[in-house]
Parts: sequence; structure tokens; C-alpha cells
Amino acid sequence: MTRLLAWVGVVGLPIVVITVLWFGRRDFTQPNVVLPTQMAESPAPRPQDPEPDLPDHMALQLAPEGTRSVDAQPFHYGPSLAERKRAGRELVNPTPDSPAVLKNGKRLYETFCLPCHGVGGNGDGPLIPKFPNPPSFRSKQTMALTDGEMFHTITLGLRKMASYASQLEPKERWEVIRYIRTFQKEGKP
Repeated sequence: MTRLLAWVGVVGLPIVVITVLWFGRRDFTQPNVVLPTQMAESPAPRPQDPEPDLPDHMALQLAPEGTRSVDAQPFHYGPSLAERKRAGRELVNPTPDSPAVLKNGKRLYETFCLPCHGVGGNGDGPLIPKFPNPPSFRSKQTMALTDGEMFHTITLGLRKMASYASQLEPKERWEVIRYIRTFQKEGKP
């Protein structure tokens, strides 16, 4: 009996090993078979997926009220015309009158202001047939505005004009104002 077991071990074991190796051949053009692990199955929600643990079931949540961005600069003026006048008295344009500032101001003006105010600031931009005319930057009233009043208007908006505080950094708003002042000097109202 022990001889029979020895023969089965000597002959059978290599047959089993060769069979397993033959049928278990790997195709090197295919990726390895991977058993699922916890790292492969992330529990993190995608931004648009519903989140059952939150009250409104949305993964994307608004920031809590009163939250400020790390680089946010407080603006201590309200939306009223009196606050606009106060901003005009207190705020001074900190940007230098340099070619680099004017170049960037022009680029920003063409991106954000030109659609309504037009190329020369006459209030005749391509969107005007759809909206009431904005004031011309060459009018006496607009030319009389201080830089601070213009900054207040760009920051908080006025009448039909929306706020551009989220699109333009404070420095960029001042650069746009610096550029507007250059073409106000060029022509008559």
C-alpha cells in the first residue's frame, strides 16, 4: 500500500502540477485578475451623486452663511447711492498709470465691459439691442465719477448692471478703471 501511495505521489503530483500550470496559463496582453479591495471601491461621493446622509441629499453644499474665502477682502460699503458717494470720497486707485496696468485693464475691459459699454465706452456694445443702454463713459455724469464710485459700481453693481466682484479681483477692477480713464481723456463727451 505504501508503494502504491509512493507511485501515486511520484506520478500523480507532477500530472496535477502540469495540468494546473497548463490551464492556468496567463495571457500577458490582458491585465492581471485583481480581487476587489477597499482601495479599489472608493466610498467618496461624486459631486453630482445624491448623498443620503444630508438633509437635501446633495453632495455639493453651499458654504455656511458668513463664510469668507481665505483671500477675500472685506468691502465696507453698502449698495445705496450714499454709500457709493462715501466710497468715492474714501477710495483711491492704488494702481500706477503704467503700460502694463493699461494693457491688462484693456484686456479685462474687452472681456467683461465691452459687451454692454462698447469698444469706446459709448454704451453701444453688441448686447445693447437686447438691454437698455448703459451710460456712456464719455458722458459728463460718468466722467464726473471718482475712481472710488466706479469701483463701488463694479463691485456691487448699479441698476441693471450686475456685480462683477466674483469675476474681477479688486486689483483688476482698479486696472479696468485706469483703462477707462485713458479713453475718457481721448475724446469729448
